[in-house]
Amino acid sequence: MPYSLVLNLLPQTVIPQSHLSGRHLHALFLDLVRSLDPDLSATLHQQQSEKAFTLSPLQIGNHPHSLQWEHQRAIASGTPCWWRVSLLDEALFGKLTQLWLDFSAKRPWHLGAADLQITSILGTPQGAQPWANCSNYEQIFAQAADGVDGDAKAARQIRFQFYTPTAFRQTQYDSALPTKELVFRSLLKRWNQYSATPFPDSILEPIFPSFFDIRTEMVTDSRSKFIGCVGAITFQILGTVDPLTVKQINALADFALYAGIGRKTPMGMGMVRRC
Repeated sequence: MPYSLVLNLLPQTVIPQSHLSGRHLHALFLDLVRSLDPDLSATLHQQQSEKAFTLSPLQIGNHPHSLQWEHQRAIASGTPCWWRVSLLDEALFGKLTQLWLDFSAKRPWHLGAADLQITSILGTPQGAQPWANCSNYEQIFAQAADGVDGDAKAARQIRFQFYTPTAFRQTQYDSALPTKELVFRSLLKRWNQYSATPFPDSILEPIFPSFFDIRTEMVTDSRSKFIGCVGAITFQILGTVDPLTVKQINALADFALYAGIGRKTPMGMGMVRRC
């Protein structure tokens, strides 16, 4: 069952700009897991691909429709922040249930040298916070549009907003161009890995791009540079397509909220939502 959890955080000390990278936030998540299950934390750390979780960059204030993936200065103590953690594996959520249900607002967590407090955790849809949600794979599929009931035209249009830089590995290099094969195969691979009802590769054949308004952005840290795309892209389902295929494509599009798309999703990249 996919979960998209939003952790509201309050820094107790200044967070240096150098500690706001995806690498440091990845370490914070592993520390949270380690507090309950050291073996699970080690297992997650050792996974090389298709990890069962994604993370967002740390966000200041309540601006969920425009995400910040880099910070040019430190974050002052007492500045309200939020952080999205998504979990794709039901077993992983179950092992961490105690953390979500019984977190201690008094216990400090550490982001690099900075101390943080978790003030609340959101796990259900919120009007002001669209990144909080939960739904099992069966529900995502059941609720996906098939073009039979409701607006058939809307069911054939998939519009994504790329909120943090998104790129895809091709051979030895990254590509920042979100082609249908790269976007939907990323979603399909994660869906088939964690869902009990896998979809066939053939469902991607009738998908074609119809609109895009994207640009490249570069994310840098002390170790590397990452170039990805942000912006909006719309895909259309064209031709004579059976309702089941339309439904499966729409389920993948809805799944993007939880799974993210492309590379480095455990470090804040590839945050994508259907819009």
